[in-house]
Amino acid sequence: MQHFCVLDSQEIEMIHQSSLRVLMDRGVILNHSPSRKILQENGAILDDGFVRLPPQLVERAISTASGNISLHSRSGSIYTLGDGNLHWHNLGGAREIYDHRFKQRRSATVKDLIDATRILDALDNVTTITPLFTPTDVPGPLMSLAMYRYTLPNTIKPVQGPGVQNAIEVTYAARMAEVLGSPKQMLTLSVSPVSPLTFPDDAAEAIIAIANNEIPFAPLPCPTAGTTAPFTLAGALVQQNAEVLASITLAQCVKPGLPIIYCGRLAMMEPRTAISVWGGVELGLVSAATVQIGHRYGLPVNVYGLTTNSHTLDFQNGLERALNAILPALAGADELSGIGEMEAGVTSSFAQIVADDEIAGSIQRARAGFSTNEQTLAVEVILSVMKGSRNFLAQKHTRQAIRQGEILFTNLAERADWEVWEREGRLEMVDRAQAKAEQILATHLVPELEPGQEKTLTEIMKAAQREFAC
Repeated sequence: MQHFCVLDSQEIEMIHQSSLRVLMDRGVILNHSPSRKILQENGAILDDGFVRLPPQLVERAISTASGNISLHSRSGSIYTLGDGNLHWHNLGGAREIYDHRFKQRRSATVKDLIDATRILDALDNVTTITPLFTPTDVPGPLMSLAMYRYTLPNTIKPVQGPGVQNAIEVTYAARMAEVLGSPKQMLTLSVSPVSPLTFPDDAAEAIIAIANNEIPFAPLPCPTAGTTAPFTLAGALVQQNAEVLASITLAQCVKPGLPIIYCGRLAMMEPRTAISVWGGVELGLVSAATVQIGHRYGLPVNVYGLTTNSHTLDFQNGLERALNAILPALAGADELSGIGEMEAGVTSSFAQIVADDEIAGSIQRARAGFSTNEQTLAVEVILSVMKGSRNFLAQKHTRQAIRQGEILFTNLAERADWEVWEREGRLEMVDRAQAKAEQILATHLVPELEPGQEKTLTEIMKAAQREFAC
């Protein structure tokens, strides 16, 4: 199937060359002395608080970056990013939970994090799990580590680590991953530079720590076009790309060959309110373009897909997330994020998680396309039926097509006629999703960690609590 293209090859090269010019002519704001020294020793130019990155340095970093990403789970399954398949994971770090049963929103807790993980573990289309909620019932400095600690025991799927803020978090996340296996195989980590093109000391230290631990690294810039990036989509993509390339350059200078996931989280400003918009179709366009840019470097690409600014599970919600997922999916994204996302990443919901699993299945079906060959063209079937019953329902060809998945069977979407729907009092799709989430929580069992593993995770968290003095 031919991929959907937002950019042609010349436009992709224009964005690449423009990013190189930004990195050379002005560079990035970086005052962290060890990082400045590492980059200078590799050919960077120090310019007051800026570090200018010559094109040959950036190109060398791109050439050494590995696109080979294999993440292992405690069940023994291996997820390979860049294998030609479309993988899915959930939103990470929502601080609020929307309870569809009571139409209420509240702050998320550790229990919500655990329950969300168990639901995600049970869903067919969720490939890997990222800690979903930022629990507000743990001390602030421990939030990222608590997210990872309470996700690990509640799924047998591969777990991608949370976004980390500093090198200490990298160290403790690696120690927790080591409880289950090698951190290089059990963990990926993300660091977000501050747009535009700024690397605080903590972020730089975290990138160095990730590289030294040889943990697959996913640079995660989050610019907003119109406030922290140019308002044109092309200009915002240039800046986002420059931020990714600068992150890759520092990481590769520390550890050449470090596996890299090319990520982008570019959003748009709403001109009437100046808030960040994750629901407009422009996000789908720039996500698709980000896929093309990342593939230009031979790297697997992770972008947002299932996104909305809606506060509830309404029509706007479904419209925005479907539009923004289908475009990068058809562009050939290796991984889409956002399962469970609401309100521009602030909120999530159990019903939303389950509904998104069905949306993901439909998008997988759209991405698969259909075959055109002698059997599927069905000329002989048409001719035969027209001589007889003029009904295709009883044909062997129809049964074969059903078994082969020509039509996707849905679990939540309504497909009965009005009379059946009214007579049986069928639930709306969102209510079905809520009911399925509750059923999963009541019946789905996740194999427990070994007692020694649980004990070690608890000891690591206590050590982190002492180090953060909280």
